[in-house]
Amino acid sequence: MTDTTTPPAAEMPPPVAARPPGFAVVAVEDVPMLAPHGDWTVWTIAQIETDLRPYLTGEAALSARGIDVSALGALDTAGAHVLWQLVAASQSAGIAALYGDHPTALRLLDEVVPHTHPPAALVPDTRSIAIKLLDQIGEATVRIGRETADTLEFVGRTVVALAKAVMDPRRLRWLPIVAVMESAGFNAIPIVATLSFFIGAVVAFMGATTLAQFGATVFTVELVGISVLREFAVLLTAIIIAGRSDSAFTAQIGAMKMNQEIDAMRTLGLDPMDMLVVPRVIALLVWLPILTLVAMLAGLIGGGAVAVLQLDISPTYFLYRLQENVGVVHFWTGMAKAPVFAVIMAIIGCRQGLLVGNDVISLGRNTTAAVVQAIFMVIVVDAIFAMVYLELDL
Repeated sequence: MTDTTTPPAAEMPPPVAARPPGFAVVAVEDVPMLAPHGDWTVWTIAQIETDLRPYLTGEAALSARGIDVSALGALDTAGAHVLWQLVAASQSAGIAALYGDHPTALRLLDEVVPHTHPPAALVPDTRSIAIKLLDQIGEATVRIGRETADTLEFVGRTVVALAKAVMDPRRLRWLPIVAVMESAGFNAIPIVATLSFFIGAVVAFMGATTLAQFGATVFTVELVGISVLREFAVLLTAIIIAGRSDSAFTAQIGAMKMNQEIDAMRTLGLDPMDMLVVPRVIALLVWLPILTLVAMLAGLIGGGAVAVLQLDISPTYFLYRLQENVGVVHFWTGMAKAPVFAVIMAIIGCRQGLLVGNDVISLGRNTTAAVVQAIFMVIVVDAIFAMVYLELDL
């Protein structure tokens, strides 16, 4: 049987008609120049190893102040590496200039030089702890300012894209909108309902335990109704969607960015804001209020189950007190937050996806940043809503 295994590169024959390598120091306008000639490749560079060794080891000095590549033939990274070492070891201590025309010399030297220099020595930081702390605070402040400005700029672009879509519905991409509605909205119903049920049950149980000390166990109904309708349902839903769907937005768009699909969109004349951002914003605007409603119902059912099973409150009396003492105003104060949270999370997730670089580390970092920023902003905006409601006496 014939062995078809490819031999190692060092054992493969050199290209046909390779020109022997060489070098000389010539005067170009009274400036000593290193003039390599022939082919400086991995196949031929060993032929001048003996001539190069004295200069590479420092035993002899080569007073060249530049490289004239006009007569240089084929060149690869092996030849470029030796060429840089040769001039770096000379009296000029580096390449002062590159002369002549060569199709690949400049590009290969640019590739080789960063990998040739040894890493710079670490300089010990002698600053005091206070100065270091102030420096870190200043850098963090600048980063926060830039992040805020960039986010506001992206919000403006999103608003403009949404306005254009409203004025011209033909710009809407219904297929991706429906797909995002299914993945980020409809498929999230089970986890939202389950967690909200247990949150309502926990609130009822803890409230009943505390109110029993004052003989006011019956007020557990009001506690469950107000807390679930005003805060827990919408806040828990937003946090779940931030961890479940916002990270997915960033990962999906980031993967497209890494595969240059977004660049292809721009080449075809398609706006990524219309194709990627607007569908996700609309999908969350539609589904987050629906998920919030599901969370409210599940939380009330969980609290009602505890009230019926542990407090001997009948379902009829639970619903009666819920209707008479809680009221519909608490429902609307909680539901009003859902569209705002939806826009915030969609914008943050899409923006972090568009910021992904060409490496997996950037994808993971931006996905984490999307979740953290979304949850942070949801809690901050929820606190702002609480203060506004307090001032409006709602």
